[in-house]
Amino acid sequence: MLFWGRYNKYIYLMSVESKTIQYLLDNQITVSTAESCTGGLLASRFTAQAGISQIYQSGMITYSNDAKTKYLKVSPSTLKSQGAVSRQVCSQMCFNLHKITKSQMTFSTTGVAGPGGGTKLKPVGLVFIGIYFKKNIYVEQLKFSSQMTRLQIQKATVKECFQMASDIIHGL
Repeated sequence: MLFWGRYNKYIYLMSVESKTIQYLLDNQITVSTAESCTGGLLASRFTAQAGISQIYQSGMITYSNDAKTKYLKVSPSTLKSQGAVSRQVCSQMCFNLHKITKSQMTFSTTGVAGPGGGTKLKPVGLVFIGIYFKKNIYVEQLKFSSQMTRLQIQKATVKECFQMASDIIHGL
């Protein structure tokens, strides 16, 4: 974001995304992502940053339940009992990604981005974000408006990923 400042100089205000990525880079914290509802958008935001190859290790788009079990070792019984859009699956996604990649910080996203696919229990706009960091798993449940477009829900989820990571890094 650029603002015309006093004395006709540009002042650059860093976004939460930029600050978070810069912190991860400065501290050489390795990162991997496992995405479902965001379909690679989170990985794309990371890899848009110059120099990110120093810390970004891998990204998986595990959209189907089969992919979640095959690549991320999510428990089939958890998928069956809780559904893919659940706190438990999101937690397993980010923790198992950490075990697979050994990344210091891992992210997972799962949700109903719409416009269809929602139910009364799991409506369009329901999203879970998981982050593994320093032997802890944090999972946040979000409920975006069902009036938002699919892309708006995906972008809002990614924005929340960076906000959540920032909060975790800085001690909530």
